[in-house]
Amino acid sequence: MVQYLTRQGGSALSEFRRQALISDSKLSIEDIQGRYMHFVALYDTNGQAELSDAQQDQLNQILGPATTFDAKYEQDNVHTIFITPRRGTISPWSSKATSIAEVCGLSRVVKRIERGIVFKIKTSRATGLKRERLSKLLYDPMTQACDDKLPTLELMFAEGTPAPLKTIENSSASLQNANKELGLALDDSEIEYLINAYAEVGPLAKNPTDVELFMFAQINSEHCRHKQFNAHWTIDGKEKSQTLFEMIRTTHKHNPQWTVSAYSDNAAVLDGVKGSFWAPSHSTGEWAPTNEQIYNVIKVETHNHPTAVSSFPGAATGSGGELRDEGSVGRGSRPKAGLCGFSVSELCIPEFAQPWELDVGKPGHISDGLHIMLEGPLGSSSFNNEFGRPCLIGYFRTLLAQIVVGGISELRGYHKPIMLAGGIGSVRPQHALKDPNLVPPGAHIIVLGGPAMLIGLGGGAAS
Repeated sequence: MVQYLTRQGGSALSEFRRQALISDSKLSIEDIQGRYMHFVALYDTNGQAELSDAQQDQLNQILGPATTFDAKYEQDNVHTIFITPRRGTISPWSSKATSIAEVCGLSRVVKRIERGIVFKIKTSRATGLKRERLSKLLYDPMTQACDDKLPTLELMFAEGTPAPLKTIENSSASLQNANKELGLALDDSEIEYLINAYAEVGPLAKNPTDVELFMFAQINSEHCRHKQFNAHWTIDGKEKSQTLFEMIRTTHKHNPQWTVSAYSDNAAVLDGVKGSFWAPSHSTGEWAPTNEQIYNVIKVETHNHPTAVSSFPGAATGSGGELRDEGSVGRGSRPKAGLCGFSVSELCIPEFAQPWELDVGKPGHISDGLHIMLEGPLGSSSFNNEFGRPCLIGYFRTLLAQIVVGGISELRGYHKPIMLAGGIGSVRPQHALKDPNLVPPGAHIIVLGGPAMLIGLGGGAAS
């Protein structure tokens, strides 16, 4: 039987953010304070699920000292809001904290650690709590839940039974039905491709499973294949001789000098200069200076839609995906420095309106430009810092213009933002290129990883 601990940790609000919330005239709050809440699931060992004094001390060192709210936050006009991960999900923080606890020797007693936030909000009795507006500033509905009471820990830590592998009949009707049920977004040509691949005379010669279909949909998606960039274009009735990708690659085609690899790996490799760095000797294990050519690794990609929907984690995983690609170049490279960039619509900062700004609202399912710029850069720099790579440079611009096209007035701008994640690193010459003979055709691929949402499964499949 699993037992649970609940403890209150340190402040979840910086003084700057706290004062910003208090000074927001539309919220009408007199004071606000936030504390992290730590929830710990313990294994039941030998009939009891308790921590020894030494184990409790270890846990306190990992999570920090326990705290309490001041007495002034227990008055009648003080409201309490709990922010926790959405039910059925495991937050990235939980994965890291649980891993740290295991490394520190608590793997036999601590099953999992999760974190939430409790806010105490003091309002005047006349205005009360403007909960809906305040909640939008305190939590991310895509990944978190908001409630006025503590979560039920049995539900927070509940583990569902893995669904059995499901086999789909290899027919047009069955695959069309699976396409709708699983949300695969496959077109007719892709379904025809699958039918031929899994046919009795095809290379696979069996019925597909739901996992195989899902992985195929991710790997063959627009996100990974860039089909639009490889499409043929007709503009003003004239068919172009090159696809968009061919146009992009033209520069390298005409000027390939100083390029070791391009458009063939997860990042590009450029020729570098001779340098000296410390490396261990495989024969002796001793570290010594090594002089050799140092190749440069460069990479830039975008993570637009996730940043629009959920700005902090969207930008964070954008930088995380770029880090993953940059570090997997050739047979292993070293990320060194990162960059991030943002193009958004008008900021419309409250009480700081600019004469050129157009305030036309936004689509309901995405964040506005101001929220993206307040959260997105922090998400990108946070992931970079946690990995150990500084995010050193970037750019930021806004655009929303009203123009006339064919006699019709239109709005053009970055309501759907551009989130740019990039970086530069280095790779040793002998590791710069992958060896095509190491993985023969038909080799099995093992996908490793923990619990993930669909976007994580998609990214893992594409990698």
